[in-house]
Amino acid sequence: MSSIMPTYKRLPVQFVRGQGAWLYDTSDTAYLDALTGIAVTGLGHCHPAVSAALAKQAQTLMHCSNLYHIPTQEVLAETLCRIAGMDAVFFGNSGAEANEAAIKLARLYGHQNGIESPTIIVLEHAFHGRTMATLTATGNAAVQKGFEPLVPGFIRVPAGDIEAIAALANNANIVAVLAEPVQGEGGVRRLSDDYLRGLREQCDRNNWLLMFDEVQSGNGRVGTYFAYLGLNFKPDVVTTAKGLGNGVPIGACLAQGKAARVLGAGNHGSTYGGNPLASAAAMAVINTIEQDNLTQRVPIIRKLISESLYQQSQAATDLIKTESGQGLMLGFVMSQDCPELVSLALEQKLLINVTAGNVVRLLPALTLTDDEAILIGERLAGVIDTYAWQIKG
Repeated sequence: MSSIMPTYKRLPVQFVRGQGAWLYDTSDTAYLDALTGIAVTGLGHCHPAVSAALAKQAQTLMHCSNLYHIPTQEVLAETLCRIAGMDAVFFGNSGAEANEAAIKLARLYGHQNGIESPTIIVLEHAFHGRTMATLTATGNAAVQKGFEPLVPGFIRVPAGDIEAIAALANNANIVAVLAEPVQGEGGVRRLSDDYLRGLREQCDRNNWLLMFDEVQSGNGRVGTYFAYLGLNFKPDVVTTAKGLGNGVPIGACLAQGKAARVLGAGNHGSTYGGNPLASAAAMAVINTIEQDNLTQRVPIIRKLISESLYQQSQAATDLIKTESGQGLMLGFVMSQDCPELVSLALEQKLLINVTAGNVVRLLPALTLTDDEAILIGERLAGVIDTYAWQIKG
């Protein structure tokens, strides 16, 4: 560890293999994974379809430059655009890169329309990445501290307040609104359907681009492939990553209509983006989600976890204020900050996360069995009851 920059506050465990919903440490102790690498391994660890696709592709062609046509990438692009209702896609390696592409697209859109200082509206509690532009777009002063000066060209408004958006209609520099339909790092907060429709209406009225960050909420996690597919409108741009490769780094920035025609040759690029290996993994993920109807399992799994938690815990009704999120972006909002729960859960061989100080965040696999979903609830119940006993002294 002395040779690794200390940018992570790591927990005292080393995982060496995984299978489905389980991770195994160096002593071959099994841990139930309710976090999936922060919404990455949505099909579980070492899913056979993904493993087979990677092995086959690795024996054929792992990488070639985007200076040439890549057949697997083109099939992936057509498939993603079909699902998303989009016209074109740019591939990168991560959610931050996908959001950087969206930000660049919006700025170029502004310049193409005669706007010298293109400005993007972003929301409080948002998280869009840790590159300089996405860090600026992120609504978290703690992760921004020390990296000033931040990038100009962003205006932040309260999440959920459509009047705050409408009040900016006379700002001639605004070119886009960037929002997460479900805010992950910001507390597993689902923005209301009415608010999201209001964003679409404001963008249409003002000739702005509506850009949705579905890096975490995409790829089936909320019960539809993308969160907006449960609504009756589309954004102009949508970004995704995380679960798209089930552990293989890949990100995507999709666009439709006028937004799909903004970027041209030389405007953007990525050495590894959408290479044959990553594209093969993503195609295996998409095919599995569609063929196994995994989005239909999402509300069932969520219900089993929640019911099991409340049935088994004596303290849950006192300590949990409410549930939050959507689908398998599942948050339990606690009555006080509770970072200790992560370590307590690790002791119980359960992997969870606490975000925004007081929100227990669960991001389990879409492939959980009923018994595994119930077991997550049972183990979390034990964690919360232990925590309740500790804080009572």
